[in-house]
Amino acid sequence: SSTTSCHNFSFLLQPWKQAQSERREKNIITMKLLTFIMTLASVASSGAFAPVDTSSRMGRSTMQLDATIQFVRGLDEKVVPDVKLTRARDGSSGVATFTFINPNVFDASTASQGEILGMFMIDDEGEISTTSVNARFANGKPQAIESVYTMTSPEQWDRFMRFMEKYAEANDLGFNAA
Repeated sequence: SSTTSCHNFSFLLQPWKQAQSERREKNIITMKLLTFIMTLASVASSGAFAPVDTSSRMGRSTMQLDATIQFVRGLDEKVVPDVKLTRARDGSSGVATFTFINPNVFDASTASQGEILGMFMIDDEGEISTTSVNARFANGKPQAIESVYTMTSPEQWDRFMRFMEKYAEANDLGFNAA
């Protein structure tokens, strides 16, 4: 008769499982960043980031780069958001998800300036807006705002990318292609 002995070595797997989980988390972040970079790179190659000739527009000789985001009309949001972009393969639609951690619109000093009615992206071309704005709370206190802007046409995508180029320039943000 043979005797089978069974030993539990699960304690040896715990550090490995934790390291694997951390690697998976880093890979997800890296993939999100690469997706964003690839999306921007494909847009850049299609001419969306080409310089715009503004000399023919209403007599202006220089391009205005001021772009701002507001939740309350007249109150510029100072916190620069994390922006995640997705786009349909055929370019027919896209979604931009903005996450603002501790935005200044939550400050007590700004509470008297008005209510949050949406997210307004304002530049020299006009305004893009969405009413898909949600607050995240922790222990009863607002911590973040998540806002989703949905683009349903290639023209809306192009307009959004022009805004983001100006917003990045106005906030000294950079883009590094992989």
